[in-house]
Parts: sequence; C-alpha cells; structure tokens
Amino acid sequence: MKITIDEAKCCGAGQCVLVAPEVFDQRDEDGIVVLLDAAPPAGQYDASREAAQVCPAAAITIEED
Repeated sequence: MKITIDEAKCCGAGQCVLVAPEVFDQRDEDGIVVLLDAAPPAGQYDASREAAQVCPAAAITIEED
C-alpha cells in the first residue's frame, strides 16, 4: 500500500487522524494533514482505507500493491 495526500485539497477536518492516528496527523498551525507513514504495515491497511473514505475533501489517495 502506498498513501499520498493532496495538501491543497485538505480542509483540516481531522477525520483521518481520528480513524488512523498511526498513519496521519495534523499540523498545529492550520490543521492540514501530515502523512506519518506513506507505506504503513499491513495492520494499518483497514484504518488507512477507512480514513481515505471518510475524508470530506478526498485528499487521501491509496494505491494498493
């Protein structure tokens, strides 16, 4: 799995952080998503996929191996 984010699309809702805090964080100054792990371990795949699905701005893209 490879995760990419589009900071320009991010609206800072923080849903990704709530769903997958090991993979995503937010910048303190503006709430924009920070990708902590672009290639998370298999144990984080489901949470990462859910984070992408719940992102209101569709700022998270996941490429499956």
